[in-house]
Amino acid sequence: MTAFIIARVLVRDPAKFQEYAQAAGPTIAAHGGKVTQRGKFAEALLGDAEAHSIGIMEFPDLSSIQAWFSSPDYQALTDLREQAADMELVAYETPVA
Repeated sequence: MTAFIIARVLVRDPAKFQEYAQAAGPTIAAHGGKVTQRGKFAEALLGDAEAHSIGIMEFPDLSSIQAWFSSPDYQALTDLREQAADMELVAYETPVA
């Protein structure tokens, strides 16, 4: 069952965030994932919203997401991630039709 992550990102240091994004990309691909969408905040249509950016990453299944997130290669980026941005990563599974 395909699974995906929605990342909400509030960038604090653009240069470090660029470094993080470039380093994270290969770790995502190594677990069968790909970044499918990126977006900048445009407007709040309902509720309060901060000016977050978002990213959507697709993986073959939830276990691939879990393997990616806990992998030594990705975990090595946690300090850089925390210096670069405030980030929320939330995983979802797509229903079987």
